[in-house]
Amino acid sequence: MSKHDNLYLVGLMGAGKTTVGRLLAKHYGCSFFDSDHEIEAHTGVKIPVIFEIEGEAGFRKREEAAIAELTALSGVVLATGGGAVLSPNNRDRLRKNGVVIYLRGTPEHLHERTRHDRGRPLLQTVDPLGRLRELYTQRDPLYREVADIVMDTGRQSVSSMMRVLIGKIDAFVSGLAQTESGHEPG
Repeated sequence: MSKHDNLYLVGLMGAGKTTVGRLLAKHYGCSFFDSDHEIEAHTGVKIPVIFEIEGEAGFRKREEAAIAELTALSGVVLATGGGAVLSPNNRDRLRKNGVVIYLRGTPEHLHERTRHDRGRPLLQTVDPLGRLRELYTQRDPLYREVADIVMDTGRQSVSSMMRVLIGKIDAFVSGLAQTESGHEPG
């Protein structure tokens, strides 16, 4: 399996990983997976229930197992959970087995997108925007460490963002293929 067979999306909750992932899978003719959805399918319960019963540590163990399984596949687009990058094993698997795309959004913009969503356990707090700011401060360096491509989500339309992102992916994969064949990109 070569690195350019897979696309992995990382970023905070609300960045659009699932939406963008589905569109990328359709564009490139790949299978789409969302690690959170896979965990729910394997356990038969929603993520908030796992957090409630097993805590965040229990959920992270399940997440690491799911990512190990999903990064062993080829020809996939994978939307990871926002905290997947907390695990060094996950970061290593993502980096080695696919092109990693960091969908970056400001905490304020992500708060607008997630403020009515009760299915996000880490935001069930008195100050969800403050929590998003904390998570951004903690995780942004990890997202950057693992990312091959950083894409600001901003306020542009999804179709506009997809055009730019597909251009970035194609350019990156083309450069990767040239490097692998022994020809340095121009």
